[in-house]
Amino acid sequence: MNKAKHCNSITEVRAHIDQIDKELVALLAARGGFVKQAARFKKNDEEVKTSQRVEQVLSRVKALSLELGAHPGVTEQVYRTMIGAFIEVERNEHAVLVARAEGR
Repeated sequence: MNKAKHCNSITEVRAHIDQIDKELVALLAARGGFVKQAARFKKNDEEVKTSQRVEQVLSRVKALSLELGAHPGVTEQVYRTMIGAFIEVERNEHAVLVARAEGR
């Protein structure tokens, strides 16, 4: 289900890629907002970095890759990197919330 339309020049290819990048960054921003909210529901740092959830997400997105015509290896690599970065964001947010709750 590859939706890449046929392009007649490298300029046209790059314009489409630039538009997709804009959409991806907007989606990353939205995902980040939910990640920060998730920190409120975690009891401790170990819950923030649960490997079970990571594997669950990876399994789901690899299946989506096959369904949507994306390269599963690329999807997995991107998601592993993205999840690692978001775990750090969530850990930092969790630490701020804990400190705030303790009056620091």
